[in-house]
Amino acid sequence: MKITSVKAMILRTKIEKPFTSARGWWYKTKNAMLVQVETDAGIDGWGEAYGPAECTKMVVDSLLAPLLIGQDPFDTDVLWEKMYQRIEDYAPQGFGVAAISAIDIALWDIKGKDAGLPIYKLLGGAHRRYVTPYATGLYFKEEEGDFTSPAVEEAVRYKDLGFKGIKMKIALNRKDEIKRVRAVREAIGDDIELMVDANHGYSFYDAVWLAKEFEKLGISWFEEPISPHDLNGYRDLRMKTSIPLAGGENNFTRYAFNEIMEKRAMDIIQPDLCCCGGITEVMKISALAEISGTMLMMHVWGSAIGLFAALQVMAALPPAPHSWKAAPVWMEYEQTESPFRELLVKEPLRRENGVVSIPDKPGIGITVNHDVIKKYLIK
Repeated sequence: MKITSVKAMILRTKIEKPFTSARGWWYKTKNAMLVQVETDAGIDGWGEAYGPAECTKMVVDSLLAPLLIGQDPFDTDVLWEKMYQRIEDYAPQGFGVAAISAIDIALWDIKGKDAGLPIYKLLGGAHRRYVTPYATGLYFKEEEGDFTSPAVEEAVRYKDLGFKGIKMKIALNRKDEIKRVRAVREAIGDDIELMVDANHGYSFYDAVWLAKEFEKLGISWFEEPISPHDLNGYRDLRMKTSIPLAGGENNFTRYAFNEIMEKRAMDIIQPDLCCCGGITEVMKISALAEISGTMLMMHVWGSAIGLFAALQVMAALPPAPHSWKAAPVWMEYEQTESPFRELLVKEPLRRENGVVSIPDKPGIGITVNHDVIKKYLIK
């Protein structure tokens, strides 16, 4: 089997109610940069890149696609290294690795389809057949006004929908944010896991103050409290709080995650399959995490393609740590409006009894809805 084409495409739609996180970038559109890899056997594979779509598409089109024509899609390790060597000198982090991620996912999709097996089987089997989703939301949707009441209403809605965990965005000054988080905690009760995500919007000193207050509210983890580049700061913050620190969506390849773990900077690493290097690389990151005793929870923020691919990896991740009743694997289930999450594939994701089953169809387990691609494709 040989690769005959590598097509990168951008989907885009307007958002009715723009929103922001701590970074202050207002999302007015939702985008998806998808890659379709075709073969001479009539089998195709789909992948997705996380991040600015035009940039990752350019990398695929100009640098990576020409390397792959005529290659065997089963050579995932060989092709990963070939692609990484092409971009390592000038993009060893960021757009270049995100572009590789999309292609790598598509190659694994082809391998699974050709074998007639879900990807988790090719990765060694499923350690679990379902995961527990948590709702990611509670963004800021107005530049001025009351931020607490909408957050409480949204959190209660997720509780009523049966979510066992909620991750809320935080960005206000520390005293106002504590009031906001406390209001959400009181509204949903103590039985719902509550995580907070600052998108690295706080200083070290504010993060220390917030962490001490969050301890009183039973927060399950504090995600990206400070800059992802300040690993010494993460290590120092870990020494000052009992709340697990999480991060990693802005880190790329095993090299960056190895540095996090060597410094013991985080309790939970969160590689995003669509930018950390794809399935090939995330399994290497997982091995490093197991050695260092670091918990791995996938970051997911994109279309159904990235979500379904991440579920395949979640099935194959070994228990960490190994125990009679191992810690559950949480699945991030982002809740902002997006047709690319709900309509892009013909197999809608279903939550039943508070959990999501791992798809067992071949490849990443999807059938792409080409009508949706035609509707939102940027020419």
